[in-house]
Amino acid sequence: MRPSQLQAVLEREFVAATAGTHTPVMVWGPPGVGKSQIVAAIAARHRVPIVDLRLAQMEPTDLRGIPFREGSHVVWAPPAALPDASRHGPRGVLFLDEITSAVPTVTAAAYQLILDRRLGEYRVPDGWAIFAAGNRHGDRGVTYTMPAPLANRFAHYEIEADLDDWVAWAHAHGIDPRLVGFLRFRPDLLFDFDPARSGPAFPSPRSWEFASRALVKFGHDAALLGESLKATVGVAAGLAARAYLEHLDRLPDVEAVVAGRVSEVPPGVELQYALAAALVRHVTRLPRAAQDPALANVLTYARRFRERELGVMLVTDLARLLGRPLYDVPQFSEWAAEVGDLLAYDRA
Repeated sequence: MRPSQLQAVLEREFVAATAGTHTPVMVWGPPGVGKSQIVAAIAARHRVPIVDLRLAQMEPTDLRGIPFREGSHVVWAPPAALPDASRHGPRGVLFLDEITSAVPTVTAAAYQLILDRRLGEYRVPDGWAIFAAGNRHGDRGVTYTMPAPLANRFAHYEIEADLDDWVAWAHAHGIDPRLVGFLRFRPDLLFDFDPARSGPAFPSPRSWEFASRALVKFGHDAALLGESLKATVGVAAGLAARAYLEHLDRLPDVEAVVAGRVSEVPPGVELQYALAAALVRHVTRLPRAAQDPALANVLTYARRFRERELGVMLVTDLARLLGRPLYDVPQFSEWAAEVGDLLAYDRA
């Protein structure tokens, strides 16, 4: 399942918690593909708290709480970390991250919490969604096979890295457009993890974010940048990214292209990928009043790529981020008519 599809599922499950139709969700996937980030984005979108309960760091008694005497009875005081409507609010996300790393005695204690939304006298407040995430058994992490009684308490989804979803996320979160262009050029390096051969550093959506930070910190020092890229995304991907970056000094002025002052497309496919990513970043960050003339010029420029697929990639990335404003520019219809055999789009 693509990250954008999973986000849509979790979005609806969060809303369903208030309606009383919520099903706890278990998200499976390899390390670094963004499982935790998607859950956090749901909470941020709705401006609700997220309680991140790491069962791998708990004992069974930590989850059940502490017993104390009240008159002639023993009462259990639930942990303060569990969602409480008076302290956390009526809506939120209870996130059981790295649940597959918890020992079976702890996950057994969570059965009632996940299915019945309660632990003894404690109840998960209405309006709180329950999500969990973990690595698969073969992902070289510390994992236990999920017991059948626990597995049967979840709806299960498996997430995979997807380049288009990552590019849209990267443009929205300030990832260096040079790396976006590189991964458009080398999509096989977005995620390359083999438990049998991968070293401690390997390319993943998460580690490319680290590589973007490295460009900010070490971009002025070629030697340190090369080493930091290898340290974040692995030796092979780091060397490929560095070689790509070394050719980008021949890129045309992005502002001049957007303003319509530059019409020539640079030679070399790697430069064209980099330029397309830089144009997307530049246009989407312009004030809304300045976007229409910029889009008109970029749409005209996109028609000049000798490899028409590169122009389609450029416009498609803009469409994912801007939607209707792009379609309303007159030059969009002209461009779409020219590449209609390569692109299907929806203007609804």
